[in-house]
Amino acid sequence: MTEAAAPAPESRPPLRIRWALAFVVFAVFFAVNAWLQPSLLTTRVLTSNLTSFLPLVLVAIGQTYVVLAGDIDLSAGAIIALVNVSVVTLIEQAGGSGGAIALGLAAGIALGILCGLLNGLLVAVLRLQAIVTTFATSIVFGGIALWILPQAGGSVPQAYWRGYAGGLGPVKLTVILFLVALGTAILFSRMRWYRHLLAIGGNRLGAFQSGLAVTRQRVISYVLCGLFAALAALCLVGETASADPLLGPSFTLTSISAVVLGGTALAGGRGGVIGSILGALTLGLINNIVFFAKLPYVTQDLVKGLIILAALAGGILGARR
Repeated sequence: MTEAAAPAPESRPPLRIRWALAFVVFAVFFAVNAWLQPSLLTTRVLTSNLTSFLPLVLVAIGQTYVVLAGDIDLSAGAIIALVNVSVVTLIEQAGGSGGAIALGLAAGIALGILCGLLNGLLVAVLRLQAIVTTFATSIVFGGIALWILPQAGGSVPQAYWRGYAGGLGPVKLTVILFLVALGTAILFSRMRWYRHLLAIGGNRLGAFQSGLAVTRQRVISYVLCGLFAALAALCLVGETASADPLLGPSFTLTSISAVVLGGTALAGGRGGVIGSILGALTLGLINNIVFFAKLPYVTQDLVKGLIILAALAGGILGARR
């Protein structure tokens, strides 16, 4: 078979246009946030906001790879919760030394990768339906997290959270991590594997008939999602210095919202990680806007949901044009 089996590229809006739309939405909400919170433009507040937004940025990056392949991962938040409680518990039980911290970090990353691998094997190899399978694994991962730590608690040594709050000279660690994540996303987008992922999401049968390793690529996308979810969990440990088995689930749908807001099609084959990063930052700004607008507590979720729906609808309609 030839490349003719793939969807016609001219039917898709150029990738830079979808990123531009995501950037416009981000710029609008940034301007509103700056108007409500003038101190937003200071280095201290910008860094603080980036620290708060970083976990969502990371899990949105991982979710993007899965969605680009035409799949979805509803267990990303549960992976965050599982890694979060596992790392804190392991560090505590290992004595809280520097070696214990290193062990906890390595174990957390390995656990996230294993969770992603399990999802990939179930969905891509056993060919189970992605949405049902990852919903089921989210229940399993969340249940294990609650078994390890039934309620919020635990603590990590000062070296962990002080290290996370520190940096190299004037540059905070969270800024460095964000730039590394951004650079990694750009690097991945230039790899042949990434182009194959887009082809698989655009036309899975055509990609298979063209000789692409469809199953392997889909498994890799889930592994990456698990990895980035684990990294998000490690950031949350550094931010809160404790563990919470119920911390992660909200990240699942929020990360999917960030992906769509960034211009990636849920059907797969179109989009990119840069847009998802902008989408995640935009969602973080929406939280700020709702807070600094001093809306009544009972209406905050309603207003936040309406703003997200409007932003998503605008981004989707703009991309279709």
